[in-house]
Amino acid sequence: MIKQLIIGFMQGFNAPWWAEITTVKPRCVYYFGPFKTSAEAKAAYPGYVEDLNNEGAEGIVVVVKRCNPKQLTIDDE
Repeated sequence: MIKQLIIGFMQGFNAPWWAEITTVKPRCVYYFGPFKTSAEAKAAYPGYVEDLNNEGAEGIVVVVKRCNPKQLTIDDE
């Protein structure tokens, strides 16, 4: 069990960087990436936010993180 935790933890360090953008209206989670560094993701996400704003999205929250998303768009509606 501990070995599995350590492997999972180490895989997280090797995962690429993504911009996870959540919107309240529509209720969605979008993943933009992958990026090699967090700085690249932080530099890119304002353009994605602008696009979502232009489409009328509301309640936009951005988190830059290491992950391996299974889906790039998750629609709760």
